[in-house]
Amino acid sequence: MEILLAIVVGILYTAGVYLMLRRSILKFIIGLIFMSNATNLLVFLSAGLVSGSPVFVDGKKVNTEIMADPLPQALVLTAIVIGLGIVVFTLALKYKFFELTGTDDLDQLKKTDD
Repeated sequence: MEILLAIVVGILYTAGVYLMLRRSILKFIIGLIFMSNATNLLVFLSAGLVSGSPVFVDGKKVNTEIMADPLPQALVLTAIVIGLGIVVFTLALKYKFFELTGTDDLDQLKKTDD
């Protein structure tokens, strides 16, 4: 399972970099989303996949050695919130950019120099 998720992380990073190198601002934002999701999955993979259990089952404390580590989960939750804020900010910038220039393509900006 970890190998499959590592391949998915690689594919997401590849697609994110490819989209961020395109000339369209919307494709740049989609690439940014892919990179953010790939980073979140990478943090999960770095902690290792453990089938965890709750701390208490039927009022008895279970063995803490088989519990999943909550730190990567907290880091990814924080990264999701920050990533969402960055995406919303870049979408607002894209909207204002399109409103001022009338184009989404960066190649057409040479015509707006006048």
